[in-house]
Amino acid sequence: MAIDVVMPRLGWTMEEGTLVEWLKASGESVQVGDILFTVESDKALNEVEAFDAGALHIPANAPTPGDSVPVGTVLGYLLAEGETPPERVPPPPRIAVKDVAVTAIPASSGAPPATDRGTPAISPRARRLARELGVDWEHLIGTGRTGRISEEDVRAAASAHSTAAETSEAERIPMSPTRQAIAGRLVTSHRDGAPVTLTADLDATALVELRQRARPRLGYNDYLIRFTATALERHPALNSSLHGDDILLHPGIHIGFAVDTEAGLLVPVVRDANRKSVEEIARESASLSGRALRGELARQEMTGGTFTITNLGADGIDAFTPIINPPQSAILGVGRIAQRPAVHEGEVVPRWLAVVSLTFDHRLVDGGPAARFLATLRELVESPVDLVA
Repeated sequence: MAIDVVMPRLGWTMEEGTLVEWLKASGESVQVGDILFTVESDKALNEVEAFDAGALHIPANAPTPGDSVPVGTVLGYLLAEGETPPERVPPPPRIAVKDVAVTAIPASSGAPPATDRGTPAISPRARRLARELGVDWEHLIGTGRTGRISEEDVRAAASAHSTAAETSEAERIPMSPTRQAIAGRLVTSHRDGAPVTLTADLDATALVELRQRARPRLGYNDYLIRFTATALERHPALNSSLHGDDILLHPGIHIGFAVDTEAGLLVPVVRDANRKSVEEIARESASLSGRALRGELARQEMTGGTFTITNLGADGIDAFTPIINPPQSAILGVGRIAQRPAVHEGEVVPRWLAVVSLTFDHRLVDGGPAARFLATLRELVESPVDLVA
């Protein structure tokens, strides 16, 4: 009997994935452990291996590379020698939509479902406005206490019509699974969290001088990952996450750092950053960044982070408000390091300054520990030799 090759579920929240590429051709022999195809899902490119052996058969109606495919959809078959191949794959399973009530409106009319109340009531001023704006008010549903159509209802209908006309002319770009995953996590962070942001100016003059002397010359982000890991050791409340009604204080310090890629913002993780030198962090972050830009990151390289750093300094941004990467309790936003006038030893002189913004979830962390974390980070940045020497 033919063995189904299906779109796998690669994460608890995955409902569909994009079939990127078949790595075996239809008719080609497949052995257990061979990589059959690749799937883009939840910020990662995944290789899917065969758990059975046979000759691959891809029917003509099977999904093709680039298609978004629901989990469980049959993509093809593995056949025994001499077995007759199925001519078609079955239709994909329906994705269940939960807790959503939808009222269907026929697309041909654009009108709400018919009611038995006859022509809706409308005020004289609203009727006159509808005539001026060209709105067919007889198909509107009024928001007044008795269903009466008001001027606001007419203006809203005119605006919706204008927006719909503009939208129909706009270029439509389907959101990739990666973009959808990013959007979902950001919405979850704002909906479920209680974010508060603290900002601080750091005098990075000593760090700039240290980096200029260093060979090889490492990135500022590599130093900041190391300094942040040390600050988290001293302030473990920021190295936590929420699990139900419990706060988990993580024993390991695993710092994610945001990488801007064509697919969207990816966050690879440097594990046990507090136990690594800046040079070790630099080598690891360079490797992770390169694979992120090439779309080669594995899922495990983007999971398990306990804190995140996002740096927009290279883009000329001085300060911004970062969004927490759930379920973590905090994220550090780093602006550019630039020369500005500052009071140093009683005189106004040019110094290398940077603004950092710490956004934390007030459900898990109070302002005091968050402020003390920033104070420790300031000390480490302003006296970097003590840590990296």
